[in-house]
Parts: sequence; structure tokens; C-alpha cells
Amino acid sequence: MVDEKYLLSSLSEQVIGCAMRVHSTLGNGFPEIIYQRALAIELELCGISFTRESTQAVYYRDTCIGSRIVDFLVQEKLLIELKAIAELNDSHFSQIINYLTAFKLEVGLLINFGQKSLQYRRFIKTKA
Repeated sequence: MVDEKYLLSSLSEQVIGCAMRVHSTLGNGFPEIIYQRALAIELELCGISFTRESTQAVYYRDTCIGSRIVDFLVQEKLLIELKAIAELNDSHFSQIINYLTAFKLEVGLLINFGQKSLQYRRFIKTKA
């Protein structure tokens, strides 16, 4: 259920729905790139604008210090990081939080296709 008090809640729910369709069709066991390609198809079918393997500037103290490629940037405001691994851990959570900070974004989804059931987690980077 969409709770509009959360930033980008509706968009996040749409993306998670797309990921669920991919996972229910393919199951687990494929490399990440297969899920990335399938998710791109689902996002397109749903009319959701995105860039795949987008190069994003990395900022440190408001200065660009390099760049990093992200799996998806949806509507230029929602970061999507995909995994196809057996177990998510704290380093994966730290990675997406650090990406949000470095890319100056507020909301990200970590989606893991590597389990029997799709795993996903929503992250919000507050300004504090």
C-alpha cells in the first residue's frame, strides 16, 4: 500500500512491482545483468522513465571528485541498486546509503534477486 507521507512512495512501489514480476518470471540463479536487462523491460512496459548504467558524479563537500555507474536512476531521483546474491549484509546497506550521499539523492532501493523470494529495502538519506 502506498503511503504518500514517505518520499517517492508511489514510484518506489511501482519499481518494486516491476522487480517482483521479473523475479516471479525468472526466479533466482541468474547473474545480476540478466535481472538488470529484464527490469529495464518491465520499467519500459510500465512507462517509467529511467537511465540504466548511468554515470553519476560523486560529490565530496559539494565538489565533484569522480563518478560511479549506478544500476538504475529512475526519473532522475530514485536510485536502484541491484544484487543477485545469496545474502545481503551490512556492507550492501552501507553501499546504497553512501551512494545516496555521494550522488546527492534522497531515496534508493536495494533489490536482491538472489533469494527464493525477492528481497528489497528502501533507503532514505535525510539531510541531517
